[in-house]
Amino acid sequence: MARVTIQDVAREAAVSAATVDRVLNRREGVRPSTVARVENAIRRLNYQPDRLAARLARSRDYRFVFVLPSGTNTFMQNLAAEVEDATGRMVPERVIVELVSVDVFDAEKLSEALEQVGTTRPDGVGVVALDHPMVREAMNALSDAGVPVVTLVSDVPNARRIHHVGIDNSAAGRTAATLLGRFVGTRRGKVGLIAGSLFLRDHAERQYGFEQVMHREFAHLQVLPVREGRDDYLRNEEVAAQLLEETTDLVGIYNAGAGNRGVIAALEAAGRGRDVVYVAHELTQFTRRGLVRGTVDAIINQDPGHEVRSAIRVLTAHADGTPIVTSQERIRIDIFIRDNVP
Repeated sequence: MARVTIQDVAREAAVSAATVDRVLNRREGVRPSTVARVENAIRRLNYQPDRLAARLARSRDYRFVFVLPSGTNTFMQNLAAEVEDATGRMVPERVIVELVSVDVFDAEKLSEALEQVGTTRPDGVGVVALDHPMVREAMNALSDAGVPVVTLVSDVPNARRIHHVGIDNSAAGRTAATLLGRFVGTRRGKVGLIAGSLFLRDHAERQYGFEQVMHREFAHLQVLPVREGRDDYLRNEEVAAQLLEETTDLVGIYNAGAGNRGVIAALEAAGRGRDVVYVAHELTQFTRRGLVRGTVDAIINQDPGHEVRSAIRVLTAHADGTPIVTSQERIRIDIFIRDNVP
């Protein structure tokens, strides 16, 4: 079947090709009734604009900046690696991808980084965001300046971002609770809960979902107050070691954030890698090793490559003025145990 062209749309709508181009690119000077006629023709013919050709014709490149966490978080390092991979892959699409690293646990540093990125006038920003007023205002300032913002992994829903790319974190927390509770079985005891920071929306939502299911379905287990480790594996090793030392009847640990190699190290150093059920997030080189050895019982995973590709597609669609495919941008929750680790 021949590709539908802009000339076909013009004939169908009884207008000039230049008018169709103005409607497609949202330029002023076209009567609302004409806009409606062109849009109806586009729908009838199922016209798909060649956006790359349009960029070539206008000598127009898009520049997207990703602001991601610095530090020892292995999953975020993998996310950054996916962004760096995209820098080369997207060049033929006339999309320039840049990476900025910052301590996202520091609201002032993160907001300053977003403000600095804004001064360079990018066509879009992707950010792993802290849910803090300073960060929210910096995101809103970008939006007000005409720079669309997409959040990755951790959301700031009250900010004026155009899309969030990430899993349903409440569902992820509920899933972790079901897995941990079933692995523990009928044993009674306490469950340790670790998070990076509850200012990270994804961690807070995971905690909520986890506690919701634990209290409802596994009342014989007591969830201890959450301890924050800032996703740093050395801090998490100290946190887990304290849990093991202070809680003689500890039967499970759920880490809602990163820094899993520290928890794994503490469990193995204490000789508790087999009797304490450990549920973690993200399949990395460290959690994979812990899973295979039996120290980690289950991993809740999200695909960093899918998230980066999704964020770029969303920002590109926004720049092109085209809709996104919702099902394509839905990030799924993967569950890995030792027997199905890829």
